[in-house]
Amino acid sequence: MGAGDRRSLRGGGGEGAAGDARAWWWGWSRFDGLGIRRLRALEGQFGSLEAAWAAPVSAWRRVPGLGAATVALLAASRERQQPFPPPCPRRTLLPDDPAFPAGLAALERPPLLLQWQGRGSLWPLLHRRHAVAVVGTRSPSLHGLSWGRRLGQHLALAGWPVVSGLAEGIDAEAHQGCLEAEGAPVGVIATPLDRVYPRHHQDLQAAVGRRGLLLSEHPPGTPVRRGHFAARNRLVVAMVSAVVVVECPEGSGALHAARQAWQAGIPLWVVPADTDRSSAAGSNGLLAKGATPLIDPGDLIRSLGSGPLRARGGIRSAPAARPDGLLAALGAGASLDDLVQRLERPVPQLALELLELERQGMVLAAPGGAWRPRQTAK
Repeated sequence: MGAGDRRSLRGGGGEGAAGDARAWWWGWSRFDGLGIRRLRALEGQFGSLEAAWAAPVSAWRRVPGLGAATVALLAASRERQQPFPPPCPRRTLLPDDPAFPAGLAALERPPLLLQWQGRGSLWPLLHRRHAVAVVGTRSPSLHGLSWGRRLGQHLALAGWPVVSGLAEGIDAEAHQGCLEAEGAPVGVIATPLDRVYPRHHQDLQAAVGRRGLLLSEHPPGTPVRRGHFAARNRLVVAMVSAVVVVECPEGSGALHAARQAWQAGIPLWVVPADTDRSSAAGSNGLLAKGATPLIDPGDLIRSLGSGPLRARGGIRSAPAARPDGLLAALGAGASLDDLVQRLERPVPQLALELLELERQGMVLAAPGGAWRPRQTAK
């Protein structure tokens, strides 16, 4: 972590009173049955969580919202917790930390904590909602897969961090596209950081945590519950300035995220899809209700403008594309992996060149992550 990261975050367990307060919050937050409202109620009743820990059980019973069952659980936990509190782990963000995203703090149910790995310098951007979310179904069509990856690439090239949930399908494609264009992916996962779901996303999750930011509201050892996957949508939406939905069915998590964005007044873009596909019934329904249709990724970029990473020099400009060699290697159509093998050039460089040729109208992105010269596209 660089000096800028250390200035924007309270690290480790901290020092002095601030560090002690963080440790007490961390310790209390590990107990079942305590949400942020109950922790705030304990703070308000006793002046600090340290004083609350030393209070008699009879005093806990007078805290609004705790209830007899919760007090009994806390009393049993206190008997087992010596010494207390445990030190707050490094790379843990708490609600009172300066870098804690403002949108998360404003949620009806803010996270008690966020554990993270990767680039701490991205937290100030998320604090100010300087990022874009791309969400969609776990079972997309080839059209949806292609759009997910293209959006990740275009947003990264424009300097926008790309936020998604690292789920199968659209989420994964958006992150892959962002990585290919040397952007900053932000993965909000529904499991603790030391778990990978789905399991075959191990390499992708590691890359996001190394080159972007990976975060979770669940500390190590937290059992994975079905509700956690839906709950992460509120975190995704609360850290972005726009949400793009790429193909989702009725009742999907992506549709839930879209509705949250709508209620919060966050711009909502939707990629139109085949009306006969059940996998697109939810997203097409959003268009019928007034969401902005996204026909060309460039329309989104023109609406958003340059992202914060481009302004800060964190994203390099597209290189001058070499159309003759690249078009010859494309033939009638080829994937990015095919082009890497044929031209022996790095993935990020080729991705940027293809995006530049697409902007110039010389190539088209085809379903399945392939590219074709415009004159041969059908």
